[in-house]
Amino acid sequence: MRSSTIVGFVITALLIPVARAGEYNLKLSVGDPAPAWENLSGTDGKQHSLSDFKDKEAVVLAFTCLSCPYAIEYEERFNNLAKQLGGPDGKVGFVAVCVNRIPADRLDKLTERVNSQKLAFPIMYDESQKIANDYGAICTPEFYVLNKERKITYIGALDDSTDATKVQKRFVEEGLVAALKGELPLVKETLARGCKIRYVRERK
Repeated sequence: MRSSTIVGFVITALLIPVARAGEYNLKLSVGDPAPAWENLSGTDGKQHSLSDFKDKEAVVLAFTCLSCPYAIEYEERFNNLAKQLGGPDGKVGFVAVCVNRIPADRLDKLTERVNSQKLAFPIMYDESQKIANDYGAICTPEFYVLNKERKITYIGALDDSTDATKVQKRFVEEGLVAALKGELPLVKETLARGCKIRYVRERK
């Protein structure tokens, strides 16, 4: 191959737009449309879709499970936020999803947990793991804030410390305040802390 041809190929390659994801998320970045989910079974016995929140000014989606101590540690904090800003008359919709296939994280166990802890949000179960793949989620817990246009305005951790007594920055709460104003938060993405989602690897 002639050198001039090689140079031309390199320049062309550099000019081709490269698909960007977030700083930590390999699939999505702030500003992207939120992937929709449809008819996922929930702990309340209902089927859940993103369109269910059409009357809400913002939505928080949390990836969680029961087998991760970090997810359990954050449960109360997330529940308190859901009680504060969610509910039938609230401006924000709160929902969580579990995609792990192990027995401890199945829908029946999730339902027991929601009922025993009186959680203010349903937990959906997605055995296909599609929703987690669509969002590029890697950890439990991991949080996404969606604005009124259902674009992603925040990705990452709920706050800045796994120790509730040491929290100084409440990223999701700040993201919601900004979303309700039609703005982006100062901190748009953080690294989620927790356990790896148990993705099933298909054998080839």
